[in-house]
Amino acid sequence: LASRLSFFLWSSVPDDQLLEVAEAGRLKDHAVLQRQVMRMLNDGRSRTLASNFAYQWLQLSALDEIVPDPKVFPLADVRDDMVREVEWFVDSVFREDRSVVDLMTADYSYLNERLAVHYGIHNVKGDLFRKVQMDNPVRRGLLGKGAVLMVSSYPDRTSPVRRGAWILENITGTPPAPPPPDVEALLKDNKVGAKVFKSVRERLAEHRTKASCNACHGIMDPLGFALENFDAVGRWRNVEMFAGTPIDATGKLADGTPLAGPNDLREALMRNPEQFVQTFTEKLMMYALGRKLEYYDMPAVRAIVRSAAADHYR
Repeated sequence: LASRLSFFLWSSVPDDQLLEVAEAGRLKDHAVLQRQVMRMLNDGRSRTLASNFAYQWLQLSALDEIVPDPKVFPLADVRDDMVREVEWFVDSVFREDRSVVDLMTADYSYLNERLAVHYGIHNVKGDLFRKVQMDNPVRRGLLGKGAVLMVSSYPDRTSPVRRGAWILENITGTPPAPPPPDVEALLKDNKVGAKVFKSVRERLAEHRTKASCNACHGIMDPLGFALENFDAVGRWRNVEMFAGTPIDATGKLADGTPLAGPNDLREALMRNPEQFVQTFTEKLMMYALGRKLEYYDMPAVRAIVRSAAADHYR
């Protein structure tokens, strides 16, 4: 128990105090266990809980493989800064004992000048990260973070499908079924004529003409289209680069809820915060145990969610 607790909270081996308590068999006492947990969370080593967990949960390791196409996005590679932003943001929710729902709704983030300029914010100076009020609501919570937007895109363009699937997997806990083996890839050549290009929405509309494709895309695509104003490197845009057409971020969820951008999407997802909290709890438990969850783990997950609800999901 001491080892599991230490690797969970510190990503390291137990210290002498924790070992002494464990060797005496006192970790079985709930009050003693609680004191040790609070002591470990107040230790600087607990910062790895947020950084390592967020890196795993949000699939940020994929950023190493997604290098922005320099022909399409020159001088736009701020991946390291984006990862740092997420680490500081998640750590603040943990360390300040905030509701985990704030991960989706918080109106602040942590930026340095380079990342702030990338987001179109020009009152942050210097290389050091600091807490910044996000006055534009589209940037609030995880859905406005560049790392999340880039990890669910391709190096040269957005992907409403990947973004929708990412939300289903990591936010709502309802991952889509794997695509059929004979599924056709999205058309790479998006030219209509010699100089006319089709938008991502137009190309996906062609892909969805098959009923077998539309079954999944009808659920995923509206989620991704709501984030379409963010380009593949997380910058805000109003016009699609290649097609030259205005961005259409509208859609309709499976339950009929209309969406028109990231604010509508966040509001729709947070109408039932318990669903996000349960997904978050499952991801955190997998991180803590070092294994996938099984059906017999779910009563424990639901008990944690019910208990946390009494304290506003802190």
